Amino acid sequence: MRLTRPASFMRNMSRTHFREVLSLCLLWLASALAASAQTFTVLHNFDGTDGNGTGIKLAQGRDGNLYGSAVFGGADGCGTAYRLAPSGTFDLISTFSSQACTPTGGFALGPDGLLYSNFQNGGASSDGGVFSLSGSGKFTLLGSFNGTDGANPAALVVLGTDGNFYGTDGRGGTEGLGTIYRSTPAGAITALHSFGTVKNDGSNPGSLIQGPGDAFYGVTGNGGAFGDGVVYRIALSGGYTILVNFDGSNGANSGEGGLLLASDGNFYGGTCNGGASEYGEVFSMTPAGALTVLHSFGGADGECPNGNLIEATDGKLYGTAIFGGAYGDGTIFSITTSGAFRVLHNFDGSDGTNPYGTLTQHTNGTLYGSAAFGGSTGNGVLFSLDLGLGPFVRFLLNSGKVGSRVQILGQGFTGTTAVSFNGTPASYTVASDTFLVATIPLGATTGPVVVTTPSGTLTSNVDFRVIP
Repeated sequence: MRLTRPASFMRNMSRTHFREVLSLCLLWLASALAASAQTFTVLHNFDGTDGNGTGIKLAQGRDGNLYGSAVFGGADGCGTAYRLAPSGTFDLISTFSSQACTPTGGFALGPDGLLYSNFQNGGASSDGGVFSLSGSGKFTLLGSFNGTDGANPAALVVLGTDGNFYGTDGRGGTEGLGTIYRSTPAGAITALHSFGTVKNDGSNPGSLIQGPGDAFYGVTGNGGAFGDGVVYRIALSGGYTILVNFDGSNGANSGEGGLLLASDGNFYGGTCNGGASEYGEVFSMTPAGALTVLHSFGGADGECPNGNLIEATDGKLYGTAIFGGAYGDGTIFSITTSGAFRVLHNFDGSDGTNPYGTLTQHTNGTLYGSAAFGGSTGNGVLFSLDLGLGPFVRFLLNSGKVGSRVQILGQGFTGTTAVSFNGTPASYTVASDTFLVATIPLGATTGPVVVTTPSGTLTSNVDFRVIP
């Protein structure tokens, strides 16, 4: 479509104004061209019977499918678990009951191929518990919280380098302000830290991530010196250190999300409030705790980034904001490690409302996620965002010693001819087209893992760290 203006308009426009309008037009054109390179697709509309209010994050299984949970819905209203093929095919695989209700922690893939997570309500003491799920939907209750070691967990479950699972909850512990807990694969739960007002070390913790020295790093939504939450480090032995006290200007009130450890060695995260406009922010932090605000949300670009950020294979960070944007229903955004910010998608209700959780980059390169509400029935959606990023490979764990076996996820593995660790050839076994196991070879050093397949080479999205 061609737009024209009357001659009087051009005569009355100053050269300065003309340059300003021209710059705006070029900026709009550049944005439109960039947007055309991405494709947002609603893959599934929940209808209540198959789920309502989606969980925190989708996890890629050995079979190449994505697995997730809905917090509510299903036959008993206690939530569901489902399988999503990369193409968008949806299968309901499990429905939760009052004995194990409200699955909130997403899924973590275990070394045995099972999916591990937690639920908020039910269990032996009605304080929630931990469970495993097979790809076909077989549910196994592993352990129950008793209040002291945790209660009503809501944050993401993560697999540690020691083979145990780690998480947080916001209501357990000695003062009912939350704990950091460890769960063995068999379900034995131990509280590593109990948050409290006497220590004033935070409350309502979000998700964990393992970082330097195998310590875990996390954030809390409240507590600390100013009541706005903290960033902390906790050793596997339980030693707890506050790294940052949020004070509003540098952020406030993180949600169920946590931190991202990016390839540059720094941590990145978001807060639901605080920042220049009180709509939340994105920040970077060194391992020592030096925090820098990268972006303050203003409402039009989003409000309250609740989930974790992810680092995609293009080196950019991607996340979601629950509210704000063009329609007030939330946004998907990208941000570079230097702070260059861009809104990629504005939810409008019909394609979802309140993208509450964390995005996942499948090894096919596409981003996948969920919105808690909205869609055709108002019960939430599953979506994909194709940015044109290529396929890659991912590890179950990003570190190991020479001689240990490394589980690798990807696609097109049938007919694989080579696997190397930073250039050193490794022995391997192809288990399926989407899963293989390699042995860290003698002489291997920290660096990328490359899998050579009939369709080409696939490089890991992060470096594999060889432990001396």
